[in-house]
Amino acid sequence: MNIQIHEFALAKRDSGPYGITAGKDGAMWFTEQKGNRIGRITDRGEVNSYSIPTPNSGAMSIISDRSGDVWFTEYHANRIGRMSMNGLFTEYELPEDGAAPFGITEGPDGTIWFTEMNGGKIGRINQAGDITLFALPNPKSFPSFIAQGADGALWFTQNQSNAIGRISTEGEITEFAIPTPNSGPVGITSGSDGALWFVQIIGNQIGRITTAGEIREYAIPTQNARPHAIISGQNGDLWFTEWGGNQIGRITTSGVIAEYAIPTKQAEPHGIAIGPEGDVWFAEECGQIGRLTVLA
Repeated sequence: MNIQIHEFALAKRDSGPYGITAGKDGAMWFTEQKGNRIGRITDRGEVNSYSIPTPNSGAMSIISDRSGDVWFTEYHANRIGRMSMNGLFTEYELPEDGAAPFGITEGPDGTIWFTEMNGGKIGRINQAGDITLFALPNPKSFPSFIAQGADGALWFTQNQSNAIGRISTEGEITEFAIPTPNSGPVGITSGSDGALWFVQIIGNQIGRITTAGEIREYAIPTQNARPHAIISGQNGDLWFTEWGGNQIGRITTSGVIAEYAIPTKQAEPHGIAIGPEGDVWFAEECGQIGRLTVLA
């Protein structure tokens, strides 16, 4: 497969872009963890940014909901943020101090689900801002990313419990142990095959779990690749960032892995998303937004 990677440098290179998502307006939206802004980048590389009202909010993961608003977690500020396409912010403070919200996704009913790393909880917030929390069996499980599964439930990684969790929209929780010990699961996404795919930042593997809880693991060729986030592509394959390997990885649903080097050394890629044209976009901690295009 022939690919091309283009990188767009942000005006402030120390802004620390982290999460990224495709907006309903055709642009890509991303968090600037250190710059305390929400950024927007067009296909041509034109960038606008919007300052988050709360200082040092620690904006991390970001999604675009079905109405077009973007939602994001404020790790340091203990809030869930919401921004309309015209730049209006609303912030919702979480009930418990120091919850450290991290992963975020939209549920089947339009509510927003998120993880709380500290205290081990899964949260749900509706469009009116009402928040419900569900406690996990292990308060130190460190839930990280979260995604909606093909079964209508929400699936999430438990970084410290070395497990994949499932929570129904009614709040029923099930956990599935990962075969590799201390694998450090982080990113998770729903695949075209109906399974959930996740990355193991310590185990150096890509995992696949069916909605019945059956797990398979695939070793990443590059040692210490430190995979971080993963997303399902438009052609049935999945793409993931390699923080340690400085690469973008691709895995087919049959488990075949390919890796593509990022031109900038020590780019530290984190969040990853698929653009409206099928390009793979990713946020680089070094202050850039990358776009990988598959060439015909």
